[in-house]
Amino acid sequence: MRKFILLFQCHDRKGIVARISDFILKIGGNIITADQYSTDPAGGYFFMRVEFILDDGQQNRQSLVLAFGPIAQEFGASWNLYDQAETLRMGILVSEPDHCLVDLLYLWNAGELKVQIPFVLSNCEKHRKLVTGYNLPFYYVPASKDNRQESQILSHSLASTDFLVLARYMLVLSSDFLHKYNKDIINIHHGFLPSFKGVDPYGQALNKGVKVIGSTVHFVDNQLDEGPIIAQEVEYVSHKDSRQDLIRKGRHAEKKALAQALSSYIDYRIIKHENKTIVF
Repeated sequence: MRKFILLFQCHDRKGIVARISDFILKIGGNIITADQYSTDPAGGYFFMRVEFILDDGQQNRQSLVLAFGPIAQEFGASWNLYDQAETLRMGILVSEPDHCLVDLLYLWNAGELKVQIPFVLSNCEKHRKLVTGYNLPFYYVPASKDNRQESQILSHSLASTDFLVLARYMLVLSSDFLHKYNKDIINIHHGFLPSFKGVDPYGQALNKGVKVIGSTVHFVDNQLDEGPIIAQEVEYVSHKDSRQDLIRKGRHAEKKALAQALSSYIDYRIIKHENKTIVF
């Protein structure tokens, strides 16, 4: 059996589910999961995620795309069809903080993140021992604010990856890099933005007596930290918590949010719409 996943979005109207279900039936498929959502059944937008299985040898992804194209055109839909047997290639960029990197490598090694990792790239040499211990390629690129070395990063990333994750990579990628890479990039940052920017956001939050901290995972776009949000996690704090307590809780939230977001992404559960996401 081969499993395929259809992500579909269009203006809502009658007959969408019936048409898609009929298509899958006619190609000999069996729907095993179907999720749908409408912003408004009267003139709103409709989203759908369908998992279906086919016997081996019946169809491949290319033939299914060709066969389904007229249906998508009929509804004026944006859509993608994925073969779950095709494993995504995830490149990791990381700076000095290592908590997200450690967690991702553990989850990958345990089989909980079903991706290929072509490389880990960092502007911090200290991660080499950890990464090579997992028998993964490690590239040290000493990028800085004054010299971001994006051409070198791009040379490692463009052909070898399907998407990138910034696992606490502390340099902003330029619009030129985003244009040339032209694939999804997922970023994680603390949840203090936009209230506490710049140096030591944990200290700023402590001084303000905040009661909740957290983290946000989002797609990268040309607006700094403003891309569509995929996942968020929060941690409650109290007057008893020190700055180190906030840092520890913040790191925990970052690891949890990033793992959740990547799991959704590699399972094809995310549909982008305008500046937000639908996550099934």
